[in-house]
Amino acid sequence: MDEVLLRSLTPSVLGVLVRRGADFAAAEDAVQDALVEAVRTWPDDPPRDPKGWLVAVAWRRFLDAARSDTARRRREDRVDEEPPPGPAPSADDTLQLYFLCAHPSLTPSSAVALTLRAVGGLTTRQIARAYLVPEATMAQRISRAKRTVSGARFDRPGDVATVLRVLYLVFNEGYSGDVDLAAEAIRLTRQLAAAVDHPEVAGLLALMLLHHARRAARTAPDGALVPLAEQDRGRWDTASIAEGVAILQGALARDRLGEFQAQAAVAALHADAPTAEETDWVQIVEWYDELAGLTDSPVVRLNRAVAVGEADGPRAGLAALASVDPALPRHTAAAAYLHERDGDLDTAARLYAEAARKASNLAERDHLTRQAARLNARRPPGEGRPRTDAPRPRPD
Repeated sequence: MDEVLLRSLTPSVLGVLVRRGADFAAAEDAVQDALVEAVRTWPDDPPRDPKGWLVAVAWRRFLDAARSDTARRRREDRVDEEPPPGPAPSADDTLQLYFLCAHPSLTPSSAVALTLRAVGGLTTRQIARAYLVPEATMAQRISRAKRTVSGARFDRPGDVATVLRVLYLVFNEGYSGDVDLAAEAIRLTRQLAAAVDHPEVAGLLALMLLHHARRAARTAPDGALVPLAEQDRGRWDTASIAEGVAILQGALARDRLGEFQAQAAVAALHADAPTAEETDWVQIVEWYDELAGLTDSPVVRLNRAVAVGEADGPRAGLAALASVDPALPRHTAAAAYLHERDGDLDTAARLYAEAARKASNLAERDHLTRQAARLNARRPPGEGRPRTDAPRPRPD
């Protein structure tokens, strides 16, 4: 059974049913039923036209559900209009499904779940495991999302930027449960790039590929985080880097710079450096300046401060960091790193410990804790040591 094929056909089959008049929620349920039937029957009897087979089975399931509904008469009119059997339409509504699943009335978590279900073809159980929530909870979340978008116009132009943010949320979840969400986000972004010619779609795909290329080097055998500067660059995926750089160059050549292209440019400069010491921090600061002009994001200003510390020295970095809200996540870790670079190890150890206590996940907390412990171990015997807890921020 070719699971990848099934999942790649899911959005186009769903689009056919919606085009025929099925409301989104009922159409999505029918498509899921068809996928289950395909898993059961295809190994012994593979169809000549997989998409046509899925459309036919899903449409029958939709009609069966429609017949049993209380509004029988209204739905029977739709039954009379059942199209004759034959090849599935060649029109691909994948792009409209992306827009629908990223509808502005949905919360980010609901948009992500609906995208993975309707466009990605994942089961509710797979999505629940990936996000570490009970299956019933995820089922309710998806059901509410489907009800929300059921009345939305399917042919109305959507917002590409919103779709990209949903896909980036999926990518940042990384790997959890039995689904590699980072790889799934790359697959869906490739699919989107095939459906729409937009430099920011290319920029996001390049960014994902460049980040994903470093994945194998990001953790030690014991699961500990490895900062960018300490990663074994020989473990980076050079094919993904080459593809990401090529896609980015094509996007930048169109001279329509956007946030994801600028982020990808920063990632490309990190990927291009043979060693951490050879990183072109001056160019990275310039790209963060571009990003700050595009987004005015405090996270961008924080990352820029770290880059300034590398390009112009830690005191320049601390001066830049002073203008960033100290309540921002990783602000304390960035300050610790810059103070360590400046030689103030006592302050750095204290800030690493403080940052560890604020860390949002166990791996980051443990990394920051080890950084604080490392500096405390250098203190002369007899001196008091602050609590340990904290990592170097990773300016990538």
